[in-house]
Amino acid sequence: MGKEVERKFLVTSTAWRELAEASIRILQFYLAAGPGRTVRIRISDGGSAKLTLKFGSKARERDEFEYSIPLSEAVEMLDFAIGRVIEKTRHHVRHRGYLYEIDVFGGPLAGLVIAELETPEDVPDEMLPDWLGREVTGESKFYNASLALGGIPEIAA
Repeated sequence: MGKEVERKFLVTSTAWRELAEASIRILQFYLAAGPGRTVRIRISDGGSAKLTLKFGSKARERDEFEYSIPLSEAVEMLDFAIGRVIEKTRHHVRHRGYLYEIDVFGGPLAGLVIAELETPEDVPDEMLPDWLGREVTGESKFYNASLALGGIPEIAA
């Protein structure tokens, strides 16, 4: 079991693009969701798949279990997806020793760009990059399960 400790931010500029080290195309969908728990499948670059279970309702910290699964089974489970299938490209960007994962959403969520910073330590605001906008940690409408199962946040509409 791992602990996922993360902060989420809206991204307000494209200045991060020149710093991107890697990009991964992601297709993500949920098989089950309830208060404090989700079961999702993520297909990365059309070549590998993972099953992830998340538990907890704290904004910054949740328990996470992740397992590789056969790609063919992940594709087959698409038929059981609840809500919308999320399409996004995840970019890895380093700033001051921290790795930011920047998700650029496509499909109905096009226009939404969210950066995640996974670290157990509190990073002071002056250490954050200028291209980050408002912090949305704890705002459920910006979490992937809500993006798949709920409405589209105004920022992406």
